[in-house]
Amino acid sequence: MKVQGGRLALVVGLLVAAIISSYAQSLPYHTDPSARDATSDIGEVPAIRFLTTADYPPFNYRAPGGELAGFNIDLANALCDFLNAACTIQAWPWEQAPDALADNQGDALIAGLAISPKNGARFDFSQIYLMLPGRFVTRRADLGAFDPANLEDRVISVRRNAGHDIFASRYLSGARIAKFDTEIEALEAVAKGAAFAYFGDGLRASFWLNQNPACCTFAGEAYFRADLFGEGLAIAFPAEHNLVRRAINLALAQLKRNGTLDELYLRWFPVGFY
Repeated sequence: MKVQGGRLALVVGLLVAAIISSYAQSLPYHTDPSARDATSDIGEVPAIRFLTTADYPPFNYRAPGGELAGFNIDLANALCDFLNAACTIQAWPWEQAPDALADNQGDALIAGLAISPKNGARFDFSQIYLMLPGRFVTRRADLGAFDPANLEDRVISVRRNAGHDIFASRYLSGARIAKFDTEIEALEAVAKGAAFAYFGDGLRASFWLNQNPACCTFAGEAYFRADLFGEGLAIAFPAEHNLVRRAINLALAQLKRNGTLDELYLRWFPVGFY
């Protein structure tokens, strides 16, 4: 399944944002920065055929002119530039994209394919390039009173049955967990004063905060739990296509070191979620 919880309709306003918000932060390392993946001569990868979808903004979508755009599209082009490889990016319907990759109609799928046991049996994956942390959100007026270790009798809103719901119910001792059907409803409960804080997906919360900057803000630090919040985003490859995978892993590490990955993160996520 795709690493997303429904269509991100609220992203539409974000896509036209042209400035970097004061919330923006650099992208943390998701792997050991000193680690080096063994690779053959990257000159042996003359071209990379990327597959993606056109329905997952701001990662991959069609701009008003019809061209593919988004964080993943810019990342794919940056990877090809670093590797000096010819780059093609072809959009497929989401339900067909994994099968197209398995049928070798592309060399790599950059579209948020979940790193699950089922997908792991079919595909290999690159290193993680973007993790999706859990974050608290509070009203700005309540930020000074926020203490994640002291939420006794505080109402914390969550999306029902999400991994963040499980985390909050398990670890937020003494808090009163208010469950909503969507992240937006849970965030609106904070804005209306019906909840002291929201806990949930930091990425989707960042889009909402971008539209509600006067109301609310992130509080506390980012929480990473792959078992509950997902492994994060990685690029998928047909099984045993090791040359392209190793070359892309090398390129991902170098794009982090030279600042390109951070620049792409800041470009596409004005409200940083780390």
